[in-house]
Amino acid sequence: MNSRFDAGLYRWVIDLAQRTPQPLDDTIRFFSDYGLGLFAVLMLFAWWRARPANADRMAAALAVPLVVVAAFLANDAVKSLFTEQRPCQTLHITTTVESCPALGDWSFPSNHAAIATAAAVALLLADRRLGLIALPIALLLAASRVWIGVHYPHDVLVGVVTGALVAWPLMLAARRAAPAVSRLRDGRLRPVLATS
Repeated sequence: MNSRFDAGLYRWVIDLAQRTPQPLDDTIRFFSDYGLGLFAVLMLFAWWRARPANADRMAAALAVPLVVVAAFLANDAVKSLFTEQRPCQTLHITTTVESCPALGDWSFPSNHAAIATAAAVALLLADRRLGLIALPIALLLAASRVWIGVHYPHDVLVGVVTGALVAWPLMLAARRAAPAVSRLRDGRLRPVLATS
C-alpha cells in the first residue's frame, strides 16, 4: 500500500513529539501501550450498572467484550490483506517515542484504534454515560499511536472506522439476547446478572 500521501503529517507529528518534554512523551507512550485496560474497567462498570436494569441493558453490557473481540478479528483480517510496514521502517525514522516494531509487524489498520473505538461505540450503546467517557479516550488513544511513531494517520483513521462499523450493528443485534438473559436471571446466574 502506498502510504506517502500522509507521510508529511506523520513526520510533522513525530517532529513535534521530539520537541515535547520527555515526561509528557513517557505519559503518552504509557497511555498508548496500556490504555486499552481502561476499557476493560468501563466494561465492568457497564455490567455492574446493568444488574438492576432490564434484560435488554444486561444483554448489551454482556455483549460489549464480545463485540470488541469481533472488531479485533475483523481489523486483523483487513490487516492481513495489506502488507504495509510501519512508518518508522518505511520512512527510516530512527527517533520515535516508541521503539519501531520489527519488519513484518504490519501497520494498516491500527488494531489499537479499532479495539478502542469498538469498545467506545459498544459502551455508548450499552450505557450512554460510560460511552461518553469512553469515546474521547478512544480518540486520544488512536491519536497516540501516531504520536509514539508506530502508525501513519490513515492507519488509525481506518482502524477507528473499522471498529465503529463492526461495533454498531453487533450492538444493535445484541439486544435480541434479552430473552436468554431473562431466563439466565431466573437461574443460578441471578447474582451475577441481577440484583436481589
